[in-house]
Amino acid sequence: MLVLLILASLVDGLLALLLIVVSGFIFGSHEGMGGDPSAVAVWSAGMVACVGAPIAGFVLRAYRKPEIGLLVAFVPLVGALMVTFWP
Repeated sequence: MLVLLILASLVDGLLALLLIVVSGFIFGSHEGMGGDPSAVAVWSAGMVACVGAPIAGFVLRAYRKPEIGLLVAFVPLVGALMVTFWP
């Protein structure tokens, strides 16, 4: 279970890195957040989810709920897949 939680943390970190890399295309500039406020809100929520989900997963593991922690840690990945492949 710990290995899967670490894998989910790595995947969430890579998703956060991807969000940082493509932010210039979303906001139109690499220098600041001068884009549409709704795009900024969605991007910020994605970053919070990618950073907070693994932390919450490890906290839940510490409270003896590793299954729920693993599910929480994989939420950003499932959300990214839904956004990518939803028709």
